[in-house]
Amino acid sequence: MNAILLNHRRFGLPLCLMLGLAWLGGSSCSGAESLVPLPITLPPATFRGTPPNDTPDPRIDNNTNRQPFLAPAGVTNVALHKKVTSSAGNVGPEDLAKITDGEKEPSEENTVTLKRGSQWVQIDLGSPHEIFAIVVWHNNSSVRVYRGVIFQIADGPDFTPDQNVRTLFNNDAENKSGVGIGKDREYFETDEGKLVDAQGAKARYVRVYSNGSTAASFNDYTEVEVYGRPAK
Repeated sequence: MNAILLNHRRFGLPLCLMLGLAWLGGSSCSGAESLVPLPITLPPATFRGTPPNDTPDPRIDNNTNRQPFLAPAGVTNVALHKKVTSSAGNVGPEDLAKITDGEKEPSEENTVTLKRGSQWVQIDLGSPHEIFAIVVWHNNSSVRVYRGVIFQIADGPDFTPDQNVRTLFNNDAENKSGVGIGKDREYFETDEGKLVDAQGAKARYVRVYSNGSTAASFNDYTEVEVYGRPAK
């Protein structure tokens, strides 16, 4: 019920559509879209070990039991096999292509490692899309928290102010990436990946930042999925 109400607020849809009660509150269901769970396929769960600290950092989100995310019927992963670029100069196009190849298991052959410091990967969807959710898998082969995680979307590839840049998630509390102080919480990597609600925003480009993790100073990416549909 909570997930239904959340999506009702997100898309502004008549609640009667969600409940199948056309009489509820006198609302009309004409022209509304039905919502269904996103078809997210998770990789096999890995052996996680024990957290590095006995007392969890209060800034870290420990909720790893994600509820199904609802979106309009027909929404798919529009990032599959799309072009990926990066701020890191240590990886080439062939390696970056792994980030949108559909392979999510955090194995050595599937995981792309970017150099130290704040780095980003960027996906060109090819044309403007309505984006409902972005899911990122870094590397959950061991217990770790990735630092400086930022999700952004934009109309142009340079992510300059004139290209309608929007920040959807930012836990870079120290602004080490230079895109603004983040107020979102850090989180433990799991096989669920990190899902961020994009609320149907229209954009062509998706960019995700990170700045190392509690396990290493390098930046790992196994897969990025963007759930959406071509913009009308």
